[in-house]
Amino acid sequence: MTTPEPKATLRPRTVVWPLIHAERAALADDLTHVTNEQGATPSLCAGLTVREVLAHLTAAASLNAMRWLAGVIRCRFDFDRQVAMRLAEQLGATPAETLEKFRRVVTSTTKPPLPIMAMLGETIVHGEDIRRPLGLRRDYPIETLTRVAEYFQRSDLVVVAKRRVGGLRLVANDGPFTAGSGPLVSGSTLALTMAMTGRTRYCDELEGDGVATLRDRGGMA
Repeated sequence: MTTPEPKATLRPRTVVWPLIHAERAALADDLTHVTNEQGATPSLCAGLTVREVLAHLTAAASLNAMRWLAGVIRCRFDFDRQVAMRLAEQLGATPAETLEKFRRVVTSTTKPPLPIMAMLGETIVHGEDIRRPLGLRRDYPIETLTRVAEYFQRSDLVVVAKRRVGGLRLVANDGPFTAGSGPLVSGSTLALTMAMTGRTRYCDELEGDGVATLRDRGGMA
């Protein structure tokens, strides 16, 4: 009797990159008809316009580990300065150029020395940082959102999230995501994800005894 060969399993990179590419493409399409004035709208990312957040996403998709390290050294290990420098490189002279630069990296697999799930998380969160102030809505695949929520609730890398939701019980009402224990915070997977990354506007869409605590932790760094 022969033993059946185990089914091949896909590595995380194989699974996650197509999700990143799909979200970038959807964002680029949503921004096709955004006006110059709309590009100057403040995003949900403090201190940045929606156009600047888009340039930041382009920078992340254009920066490999070597270039990232070179930039850190050039900026004397001032990481905020490095981010600002790379953003400026990708901003372009006009909003149309900013969008065109982003379109060029939609299928890029270049990334800084970050987990690939952090790249997916940034694509979703910064996509909402852009869309929500512009009144744009996306029907995200629940499987993608669940992956991102699960990543953020157990990580403080890039953005504080794990500490922000510590001691709270998170329950999605539109998918399988659940995490933690303590006072309840319930709502859509997207709202939970955005709130745990510090976007307190989304707390208005959540329910439960733990919402006030999560809102108070919004400025945690």
